[in-house]
Amino acid sequence: MKFRALIADDEPLARARLRRMLATDAEITVVKECRNGREVIAAVKQMPIDLLLLDIEMPGMNGFGVIEQIGVEEMPAVIFVTAHDSYALKAFDVHAVDYLMKPVEPARLQAALRQVKDRIRSQADGTMAVQLRALLERFESDAVSHQKYNELLLVPNGIRQTFVKTDEIDWIEAADYCVVLHVGSKSYTLRQTIKQLARQLDPTKFVRVHRSIVVNVGRVKEIIRESNAENWAVLSGGQRIKMSKGGRRTILQQTRLPNSDSRLR
Repeated sequence: MKFRALIADDEPLARARLRRMLATDAEITVVKECRNGREVIAAVKQMPIDLLLLDIEMPGMNGFGVIEQIGVEEMPAVIFVTAHDSYALKAFDVHAVDYLMKPVEPARLQAALRQVKDRIRSQADGTMAVQLRALLERFESDAVSHQKYNELLLVPNGIRQTFVKTDEIDWIEAADYCVVLHVGSKSYTLRQTIKQLARQLDPTKFVRVHRSIVVNVGRVKEIIRESNAENWAVLSGGQRIKMSKGGRRTILQQTRLPNSDSRLR
């Protein structure tokens, strides 16, 4: 039996490594490679895929978001690939799918392939879809009940990796598939979406005041409402940050300020 495989990873070297290792398996044919979640969704809808090797952290949408968008019933067999052991090990004790830690070792990949091939051959009874749904539910409930917010962010910078204390961040802005952390006079770029990063930050301290901006509530000095459509947060460093009406309401609620114009100009 031949198995059609799709490799999804935003790192070209990681895709190439998986492709080379899969080439040694006569039953596997790699029919597509994708760089992000949107490409995966389009590919799965356009062509028959038996096996999806899916990176968890990709720009724009992570692996779990891909499953939610496609739907459990429409998903091929999945082997997750991750560089984050603490993120993965809690979620994958339900053996509906397998997972591989980066850098992927050939022996570990072959063991995962044997397991997934057996499940593909016996998937007619719907067991795989049931177990995959259970995995997603388990992951979501675990994320809610064991939520711990980051106090440090590790920012790669060439050969260096810089630790940034979240309490020292003034504000954060989105920049394509990255975010820029503004810390005093310095700025750091982190390869995450603003939505992904916001989930890691304490919502009592960081508020998303605009679809592309998160502010540290402790840095907000005043709120300005120039009109119904023009709302601004002024930070202690003097920066004026544009807010949506919803963002203004959220920050007023978060700081327990009365819902009035702190300054009306």
